[in-house]
Amino acid sequence: MRVVVDVGRCRGAGLCALTAPEVFDQTEDDGTVVVLDPAPPQELHVAVRRAAGLCPNAVISLEE
Repeated sequence: MRVVVDVGRCRGAGLCALTAPEVFDQTEDDGTVVVLDPAPPQELHVAVRRAAGLCPNAVISLEE
């Protein structure tokens, strides 16, 4: 799995960072998404998929 985000469309809701904190964080200045691990290990895939699905702006794409 590879995680790709469209930071320009992110509005900083933070659901990704709450759902998969090992993979996502937020910037201090505007709260937009930061990908900590663009190729997360298998054991985090369920949480990453959930985070992508919860994103209200659909800025997280997953490449399998």
